[in-house]
Amino acid sequence: MPAENGWIFTINTIDSYPLLNQFWVSSGGMEESGAGDSPQSRLLLSFFTHRQESSGIFMNISQSVAFVTGANRGIGKAYVEALLQGGSRRVYAAARQVDSLAPVVALDPQRVVALPLDITQPQQIAAVSAQASDVTLLINNAGVIGSGGFLADHALETAHQEMDTNYFGTLAMMRAFAPILKANGGGGMVNMLSVVAHANAPVFGSYSASKAALYSLTQGMRAQLASQGIRVFAVFPGPVDTAMAAGLPVDKTPPLQVTTYVLGAIEQGIEDIYPDPTAQQIEAGIHQDRKAVERQFASWLP
Repeated sequence: MPAENGWIFTINTIDSYPLLNQFWVSSGGMEESGAGDSPQSRLLLSFFTHRQESSGIFMNISQSVAFVTGANRGIGKAYVEALLQGGSRRVYAAARQVDSLAPVVALDPQRVVALPLDITQPQQIAAVSAQASDVTLLINNAGVIGSGGFLADHALETAHQEMDTNYFGTLAMMRAFAPILKANGGGGMVNMLSVVAHANAPVFGSYSASKAALYSLTQGMRAQLASQGIRVFAVFPGPVDTAMAAGLPVDKTPPLQVTTYVLGAIEQGIEDIYPDPTAQQIEAGIHQDRKAVERQFASWLP
């Protein structure tokens, strides 16, 4: 029974949080040897440490009706999987090409509803928000990423595309669904950011800038929506094992581990979520020496 910083993990403790229990099982739990230093134990330690910032149970995922953007692959598909495992009553899965959602719908055709959505198109946002009027949890996962840095020939075009989707598209979704969540008695909005929202990674500089803008948006909307019973969550993952991070020569976390951890944190009302070991290391580095993190990200340049 490993103990760190005064926390003692027991099977009873984990069983108190069903989504974290799924995370525990899917990630293999703690190994007999060196369990206190395993990535799983560090993630769980982080959860219970950050839980002190929350005010008890915020949302029961098993009672939720969720809407996930960019749900056809990667983290978006993993969110749908984690929501289904957590017992969500219905999951609206949205993507630009609705045909690409067939494997996602196949996970549970009774609970998954596929919708066509490009979050840069106001008419499409209006259409899906009218159809999904029972939503209590909005997960803004859709995003795009370019490369080449700020001085590349296509840098301005890339920056416009990233801001249009990652910032303006997310803003439009939040504005469209805020009245819906309020009418349904409150709920949650989840914005997928990145650790590069805290310090710019020049190898994808304008993407970093768009995520920094989204972080500021998240903080502002959090304040404005609080009186309506709507909590706004910021998720800062490190590298996740998806196509988007395929070229990064670093350790990556499986998407389902990330999303299951996030949903467990949301249930507890933890607003700023660092769902993997790399993210938590960078969070600690930001508090200790932000300039060192900036230099670390700059070292990724070729």
